Amino acid sequence: MTSARRSEMASMDLGRVVFRKSSYSDGGNGCVETGTLGSQHLVRDSKNPEGGVLALDRDVWSALVSRIRRGAYDL
Repeated sequence: MTSARRSEMASMDLGRVVFRKSSYSDGGNGCVETGTLGSQHLVRDSKNPEGGVLALDRDVWSALVSRIRRGAYDL
């Protein structure tokens, strides 16, 4: 990752992001929350929302979701 990309991510205004849990969540804290900011799709741990955010380009997010739906990461 370039230093410019790190700087961009560090300066994200996460206060504007509306995060939501999956509709498949059981209501507990064992899931992730997602949101969008500009062209980035954001993911964070619902148990620790202040702990950090994973920022993915939308095409990378779409590819990840497609692989999950196909069962690529099933345990």
